[in-house]
Amino acid sequence: MKVDIRDYDYGPHPSQRIRLFLPSGRYLTVVVVIHGGYWRSIYGMELAEPLGYDLTRYGVAAAVIEYRRVGEGGGWPTTLADVSRAVDSLAGPGQQAADGRLSLDRVAAVGHSAGGHLAAWLAHRGSLRSGTAGSVAPGEAHVPIVGAVAQAGLLDLVGASVERLGNGAVTALMEGEARSMPQRYHHASPIAHVGDGARVVCVHGDADDTVPLSQSERYVEAAVRAGDPASLIVLPRTGHFELIDVRHPAWDVCRSQVLRMV
Repeated sequence: MKVDIRDYDYGPHPSQRIRLFLPSGRYLTVVVVIHGGYWRSIYGMELAEPLGYDLTRYGVAAAVIEYRRVGEGGGWPTTLADVSRAVDSLAGPGQQAADGRLSLDRVAAVGHSAGGHLAAWLAHRGSLRSGTAGSVAPGEAHVPIVGAVAQAGLLDLVGASVERLGNGAVTALMEGEARSMPQRYHHASPIAHVGDGARVVCVHGDADDTVPLSQSERYVEAAVRAGDPASLIVLPRTGHFELIDVRHPAWDVCRSQVLRMV
């Protein structure tokens, strides 16, 4: 099967770019793919590219997002602003790069680890306070996310900061600890926005020693209690990186869930 791969920039920084994986077809639904790496600059979109290519086998376009990370000008609030700007760019330069073939009424997101945090956060974007990073002003054009699959996502940033997951990666992202900047953490943490109706499916291995299963458990428990259509799929004897291995059954589960959303 022929797949066109086209890159475009959504900002002036070298990391503000998107790689589109385009199968044949005129009206292509879109899945946004967001890589992990604890938001650090040593990890990049190459982690997500195999997932993007694999998704095209099912007739959807994949938009693999790169964004500014800690160590290259990312962090609070730059990283959050970048991923929201990247998604909105699909309606402008993204359409141009795809020759107008993108169907943007049902865009879903899938993200791994720190990318799972960003994917779920995008699903909650509509509940963000006006004027803050990633928020949508009344009447402002944007591309909504209809749902997200969080693959071993960091969904409770306060808990992750307290537990010093990733050797303090959350504190580095947020440029401070949760107790000293509660409003900042409230804005960035998906668990703080449950109750807005966001559709999030959490997929997590029970043998994950990088992001504990409790991150997904806490989020889904809070979301279901608040009335959101959230769910948790626990994969037995599965660690952290199997979820982004296109040869592993764990990715099959993730792919199936995100394709149901589009």
